[in-house]
Amino acid sequence: MFTGIIQTQAIVEHTKLEGGVLRLTLKVANEYAQKLTMGASIAINGCCLTVVEFKALQDSDFTLIHFDVIDETLKLTNLGQLQNGQWANFERSVTVGTELGGHIVSGHIHCMANITSIIHEQNNCKMHLAIDPKWQKYVLYKGFVSVNGASLTVGEVDERGFWLHLIPETLAITNLDKQREGNLLNIEVDQQTYTIINTVENYLARQAN
Repeated sequence: MFTGIIQTQAIVEHTKLEGGVLRLTLKVANEYAQKLTMGASIAINGCCLTVVEFKALQDSDFTLIHFDVIDETLKLTNLGQLQNGQWANFERSVTVGTELGGHIVSGHIHCMANITSIIHEQNNCKMHLAIDPKWQKYVLYKGFVSVNGASLTVGEVDERGFWLHLIPETLAITNLDKQREGNLLNIEVDQQTYTIINTVENYLARQAN
């Protein structure tokens, strides 16, 4: 479980695709790898991945962390598009005493959204995301959504998708400021909204029968 509050950005050190599995190696500052264990869960661009190996680099302030990304995850997320030198959003899993500053995020990506417009203004950045219509009903004005793992508030909603209003702090901490029109971002809709809408729809369907 995660909070959607991005802790840092990790740099992609190496990727290798073998037999439908992506071997992903990220480099992160040592402070974000403290008390790390094999099998730990880390959200990378919002996708929950399992640590399969890690090693602190000698004479360096960085740690290499290795993940195996299976074909189903590659199909649903943008992790397969990562290239060496790029930056990925990084969040360790929730522990007892963690401040819940965002919203509850599972790390299970529902779909990807396409960036159709980016408008930079004086104090913020507006970004429009187009989303598959079947997921549109779960994205509500002023509701929560996880975008590349970042817990964000939904702005205006239209027939194609929704708008985000990104403050300078969000742009500085996450990799959203590095995105361009046409890029794909990982989306996890708010689980509470998802559950309520599906429960109501299932109830109404049973009543109609």
